[in-house]
Amino acid sequence: MTALTPMARRRGPVARAWAYVASFDGFTRAAIYVLAALIIAALLGSWFGLGGSPTDIVGRRLQPPSLAFPVGTDNLGRSVLPRLLAGVTTTLLLSAAAVVLAALIATISGIMAGYYGGRIGGTIMRIGDILCAFPAIVLAILVAAVVGPGSIAALASIVLVTVPLMTRMVGQAARQVAQREFITSAIISGVGTRTLMIRHILPNVAGTIAIQGTYALSVAILVEGGLSFLGYGVQVPHASLGLLVQEGAVYMVKAPWLILAPGAILVIAILAINLIGDSLRDRFDPREARSLT
Repeated sequence: MTALTPMARRRGPVARAWAYVASFDGFTRAAIYVLAALIIAALLGSWFGLGGSPTDIVGRRLQPPSLAFPVGTDNLGRSVLPRLLAGVTTTLLLSAAAVVLAALIATISGIMAGYYGGRIGGTIMRIGDILCAFPAIVLAILVAAVVGPGSIAALASIVLVTVPLMTRMVGQAARQVAQREFITSAIISGVGTRTLMIRHILPNVAGTIAIQGTYALSVAILVEGGLSFLGYGVQVPHASLGLLVQEGAVYMVKAPWLILAPGAILVIAILAINLIGDSLRDRFDPREARSLT
């Protein structure tokens, strides 16, 4: 592992971030750059209208890729590029929001399970086991049937799918920390339970949270894509990568670019996130086992 130099620590936050990225291996740096490029392109499309409007009809139906339309047009004559950028924005924002919520829930429940153990820890873990018994897509469809198709269903499904796995890993890490001598010393010194969890256990499981959160993001993108493909996730006129794959599947033979473009973005994004997650795992704890892949 390459540590930041003293000179890098004295620089500004951008320079420190750049130095931290540069400390990774070539594959990880490439994954970070690709993921950053996707995010920047999506933001440019959303904020500055890069590629045009995703809803305007601008040409003939099912035109192949050209200089005027780099990713062709869809079945209504809309340019695919702005819809693709809008789909990337929706998928990444929805998945990231769900993972942040899942990480918050998993952190609280995992630290409680690891610290208390016994009946409390066992109950938390058994609830997670019950959720894990459902196949991810079946659980997502059940959620959509209860709350109705849409972004809320996708967000709730991602949370329910990722929370049990993250909770188990955070709980195991918290249990190991809770058995260390400095925790025992803090308890003897009269440190309160809340302070103990926040100031002593949480910093020592932050690496596990970051690793599992990264893997959870790739799972979230898959769940959102699958749910939207089946018609239970993001609904038209909005766009997501899964919804674009669903729309393109109808014209897979006549207009293959409609399904290849969002499909390729899905593969690239998930691969980049998994590569970053592997590097974070090796950096924070080389013995850390992957649970979400």
